Amino acid sequence: MKKSLLSVVALLALLALVGCAKHDSPSAGGGHVHQAPHGGKLVELGQHAYNVELVRDTATGTLTAYLLDGHAENFIRIAAPAIEVTAFSGGQKRTLALKAVANTVTGETVGNTSQFEAQADWLKSGGELNCEISATEIRGT
Repeated sequence: MKKSLLSVVALLALLALVGCAKHDSPSAGGGHVHQAPHGGKLVELGQHAYNVELVRDTATGTLTAYLLDGHAENFIRIAAPAIEVTAFSGGQKRTLALKAVANTVTGETVGNTSQFEAQADWLKSGGELNCEISATEIRGT
């Protein structure tokens, strides 16, 4: 599933999703909006099946991706050791391998996690960042 991830910095202040039975916050279009649990940017994957939340920390130069369910409430663990992201920033195209992150608090391990992360000094520069995720399998999809 190849899904273009628009701007991590300036995009998706509110992502209105339609066709979902749960109504958290009304949007102008009568649908609802899911909130990013880590304060990042949410992007829908598939037909309201999953979300990916991207969080960029310019202080550390880190980009973190969290895989979430369709309501952005529950983490979705996958077996992938990494998620490849093509990032476009400052007129340059770069590839990042967001590696699986283990978390002893949640019991997540590499090979069974919902969190992926990469660090690069050029991520510290701020500015607009557009990303595209390579094919990633989530629960057979």
